[in-house]
Amino acid sequence: MSVRIRKLVGTFALIALVLIWALLAMAVAQFPVIKASSLAETIYYVVAGLGWVLPAMPLIKWMAGSGDSNQ
Repeated sequence: MSVRIRKLVGTFALIALVLIWALLAMAVAQFPVIKASSLAETIYYVVAGLGWVLPAMPLIKWMAGSGDSNQ
């Protein structure tokens, strides 16, 4: 698969990842355990805000074409 096609597929996958992550993060943010403490709420929002980066990193690496011998 060419790098150009990988970037197209990866772009749509990243958009889907961010949308799903945001919807799940908003739903979990409403749990009473998180809403009960402002400290827990702050920690949750920091983790949820940065957490999507970990699953996105391998996808971005794949989009760049690194680590694949089928070029």
